[in-house]
Amino acid sequence: MSTALRRYPVLVALCVAALFMVVPFLIVAVNAVKSPTEYSQNGPLSLPDGVYLDGLKDFWERVDYSQKLFNSLLISGGVAVFAVILSVLNAYAIGIGRIKGRTWVLAFFVLANMLPQEALVYPIYYLSKEAGLYDTRLSVIIVFTVIQAAFGTYLLSAVLGQFPREIIEAAKIDGADKWQILWRIVVPVSRPTIGVLLVFFFIWTWNEFLLPLVMLISNDNQTVSVALGVLQGQRLMDATMTNAAALLGVLPAIVFFLLFQRTLTRGIAVGAVK
Repeated sequence: MSTALRRYPVLVALCVAALFMVVPFLIVAVNAVKSPTEYSQNGPLSLPDGVYLDGLKDFWERVDYSQKLFNSLLISGGVAVFAVILSVLNAYAIGIGRIKGRTWVLAFFVLANMLPQEALVYPIYYLSKEAGLYDTRLSVIIVFTVIQAAFGTYLLSAVLGQFPREIIEAAKIDGADKWQILWRIVVPVSRPTIGVLLVFFFIWTWNEFLLPLVMLISNDNQTVSVALGVLQGQRLMDATMTNAAALLGVLPAIVFFLLFQRTLTRGIAVGAVK
């Protein structure tokens, strides 16, 4: 064991980190299919005698999980797509277009990305009220598109700043305009990085709680994370239903991550090679 630790310290660290991430998920999954009686008698670390699905069913019906899932998918997917498009357009102007004051513009995006959401709650609440967008999913999509695009612009600007100028010049000689250079040359070459941003934006938005809690007060517009947080305060919720809620809350994000795992891995590998 000591020899393995000396030879493969990074591999061992990754295994330990994976263990710490997988074990809590397995405990939640096991307790989600355990009856309240088994949980109270045998504790959270025991294995269930059978599969008890009433906790999952009760939570699904209590919060109208189908509607919450649709809202979360719509908001997270919309933010991921629009934030990537906005990031590409901004980064193209900054990284390749070389606009004036490029350093200050990037500093602005970094500052915007560092602002805590608590400082944004009241201005966003007030503006959405004035614009008639309060308690609508569109308001949350707009807000998080801007927030996520701030980080995406900063990252893509660094990538496109190293884009080979020879390719751009050759395209201009062939008669390509700025839009053709962007969509036919820059975007295909930068597709791995764009794919990574798409995955990150979806998962980050899916896990957001504070702004959706403030902006979406109607039950029909709430997201999964808000439904989980609101339900935690109800006294009628038992331990098995709590685990069922946690499982249903995190499972869609895990499925999305697994579906796009190859895209994420390829994008990181390409970035490392560059």
